Amino acid sequence: MKKTLFLIWIFILTGFTGSILFSQVDSQWRGPNRDGVYPGETLSKKWPDSGPKLLWSVAGLEEGFSSVALSSKAVYVTGMKGGTGYLFAFSSDGKQLWKKSYGPEWSGQHPGARTTPTIVGDKIYLISGQGNVVCFDEDGKQLWLVDLAKDFGARNIKWGITESLLIDENRLFCTSGGSDVTMAVLDRNTGKTILAMKGNGENSGYCSPVIIKHGNRRLLLTMTARSVVGFDADTGKFLWKHPHVTDYDVNPNTPLYYNGQIFTVSGYGTGGQMFKLSEDGNSVKRLWAQSKMDSQMGSAMLLNGFIYGSGHKSRGWFCLDWQTGEVQYSSREAGGKGNIIFSDGMLYCYSEKGDVAMVKPNPKKFEIVSSFRLTKGSGPHWAHPVIRDGRLYVRHGEILMVYDIAK
Repeated sequence: MKKTLFLIWIFILTGFTGSILFSQVDSQWRGPNRDGVYPGETLSKKWPDSGPKLLWSVAGLEEGFSSVALSSKAVYVTGMKGGTGYLFAFSSDGKQLWKKSYGPEWSGQHPGARTTPTIVGDKIYLISGQGNVVCFDEDGKQLWLVDLAKDFGARNIKWGITESLLIDENRLFCTSGGSDVTMAVLDRNTGKTILAMKGNGENSGYCSPVIIKHGNRRLLLTMTARSVVGFDADTGKFLWKHPHVTDYDVNPNTPLYYNGQIFTVSGYGTGGQMFKLSEDGNSVKRLWAQSKMDSQMGSAMLLNGFIYGSGHKSRGWFCLDWQTGEVQYSSREAGGKGNIIFSDGMLYCYSEKGDVAMVKPNPKKFEIVSSFRLTKGSGPHWAHPVIRDGRLYVRHGEILMVYDIAK
């Protein structure tokens, strides 16, 4: 069925929190603060008509939709072949350093690796579509593995468990989605259980959690199959939930937080909701809802009081007013919909048609500065790009491409 083509694996939406809460994490999904912002870059403000220079590319990643993770020593990415998941390590010039299996991957509908690795020091963490949480060292040695189904009663979902693992100090958070345990907290060094966090009993919703600071309290926000939920990040106490219902129970985009408010968005026409957190963080109240910008797996950005993202049923790139939800513009240029990140004053939009556009944040119009189209790789254009040290990393199916976008 056509609508089953619009499915989500690993794509997460988080927001600017005002402070980096994951300072010990070297690399993770959507930048150092899980909000799509890649800071500290000095980048070109215009590309040649043919696009930026391709520094190198590698093939052979096989099936997958995950983004890269980067350390000072290597570039890491996941892929699947013959039902087995692999973690690849490449040097900064594209030489393969090693390739290690992490066991069965998702080989059902829309097969392939989903998870972007999380890197802390000399350890790499990921979760498979079958619900195995795995830790490797930087030389490719598997240090430990935890089976969420066996240990926490996790129930797999229609298109495979999908999550980028959240690490806070020595604690690793992963959404088991069992009837008794919503989220498991593991010791990141040993894999041993620290805490089994009880919640609403729903399945996982393809979402990755984020920790935000609200007043003097730290909250963990995520979305399960049919709800947005909040936990006390330090005690694991389940605080609240609010309905967020979509077709197929797909809620991939991590809640976006700023200044006491939480924005959630999903596809299939559901759209977004804005909530106000109580002062103590123990409850939420809905402020507004809109259905136009219904980002399915493309995430969104909060910049200067405006939300930038794309639609699903409502094809187009959108800008919303953070306070009211009012649509400022919609545009079908540059592929019409996809995922979005931000660095050095510019938005980078990667469409599901393969367009890569540098866009000036402007609440009045979708202002393209430069763009090009990918010609390598195959399958859906679903992997989110990554920016680091003046390089743009884009994965398309079996191929990873690295472009020079430095000033």
